[in-house]
Amino acid sequence: MAAIRRANAVWEGDLMKGNGKVSAASSQAFTDLAVTWASRTEEPNGRTSPEELIAAAHASCYCMALSNGLAKAGTPPQKLEVSAAVTFDPPNVTSSALTVRGWVQGIDAAAFKQAAETAKDGCPVSKALHGNVELSVEATLVS
Repeated sequence: MAAIRRANAVWEGDLMKGNGKVSAASSQAFTDLAVTWASRTEEPNGRTSPEELIAAAHASCYCMALSNGLAKAGTPPQKLEVSAAVTFDPPNVTSSALTVRGWVQGIDAAAFKQAAETAKDGCPVSKALHGNVELSVEATLVS
């Protein structure tokens, strides 16, 4: 069965001086996060942006994909730390750069890097971004 998740946004005013709020309607994990054009193109100053939300989605999806791939290979991770840096160069999102550190027993650095690349290509958010933005991953095996 397909899962549908919903988010809501409200915007007031024009693009440059206006402001908005975004909420997670399905989970209600966050409500009324402030968003402005300046939070996209300048300093966030306590506000989010669509690109930050894409980065959060990509990092969390990638964690799941890599964890699954490692487990299927018989080397489940003890811990994965992933960050995603999404670049917005108006008017386009141009890249999502993943950085992963993994604590995985029974695997060497080359195998971890290969698993990281495979997960980058197979993660559902990566697939949604593929062909639209440059995707990259830097993987470090910690132990």
